[in-house]
Formats: sequence, C-alpha cells, structure tokens
Amino acid sequence: MEKANVMESGVLWREVVQKVHDEEYPDVQLSHMYADAGAMQLTRWPKQFDVIVTDNLFGDLLSDLAAMLTGSLGMLPSASLGAPMANGRPKALYEPVHGSAPDIAGQGKANPIACILSFAMALRYSFDQGAEADRLEKAVEKVLADGLRTADLMGPESGSPVSTSAMGDAVIAALDASL
Repeated sequence: MEKANVMESGVLWREVVQKVHDEEYPDVQLSHMYADAGAMQLTRWPKQFDVIVTDNLFGDLLSDLAAMLTGSLGMLPSASLGAPMANGRPKALYEPVHGSAPDIAGQGKANPIACILSFAMALRYSFDQGAEADRLEKAVEKVLADGLRTADLMGPESGSPVSTSAMGDAVIAALDASL
C-alpha cells in the first residue's frame, strides 16, 4: 500500500516492490492498493489481507487502525522480519504496535497482551518453537474469554479493570494450567 497517485515516493515504492516481487517472489500473489483505500478495505473486511507491505508512514497509520479492530492498541503484536540468517531464521525485531506508552509508564495501566503476543511471534519465527507460541496464544485467549480486561479494553458495563501485572499473572497461570 502506498500513495503512488499523489506522492513520488509512492511511485518509487510501487516500482521497487513490483521488481522485487517479479525477481524474487513470483509465486506470491501481489496486488497494489492506495493506502487510503487500503484503510477503508481493512476496516470493511480485514480477513482479505494476509500481509500488508508498506512504508513506515502508512504502516504506522494502518497498524493503529488494525489494532482498533481488535479493541485496543494494547492487543496488537508486531514483527519486523529481515532476510534469513545462516540458520534459516530471519533477523527480527518484535514489539507491541503501541511502542512503550510513556504516558502511562509506571501506573500499572498498560495492557501487556501485545508484548506477550510479540514474544509468541518471536518463539514462532526466531526460535522455531511454534508449539510454545500456540500455547502462549491460547493462554491469552483463555484469559480474555474468562473476562479479564485492562482499562483499554473496558466497556461501559464492564467491571473493574485489572492491572498490567494482574493481566500478566493471569496469562502465566493459564499457561501453567495448560501443561
């Protein structure tokens, strides 16, 4: 996704992505979309997308929009995966989409789920521990199904939010129970 219709950098982005696709990944389906239309489509029907490739500006905007489809920025993990190393695993950086949330640091309000799920991605892609990643993801699902919510996930008729550490402890307990 880019804005090749109004930005010269978008034209270059589209050309380079197409060239890399044609030369290195011809077996992967590729379609181009303007970022604003992509935002609309992501909101309308998110399951139509498997992977979205974009630059940092549109990636930041689209990832925040996608996070809200899950209920909160605190729910969305992310991975920046690079070229495979000698061991076949990618160079990678894993982090919550929301970053460090300095405005609520030290208050016990942050939702740790995006961080936990980012670690699950690391288990899967960098450490070849897919079964452990599945267990961790299922533990998060269980905690949410049980109704635990941090403040960012609270609805108007919800009870009291749990703290960052209480949510983390509940995920660990669910993980331990899955052994």
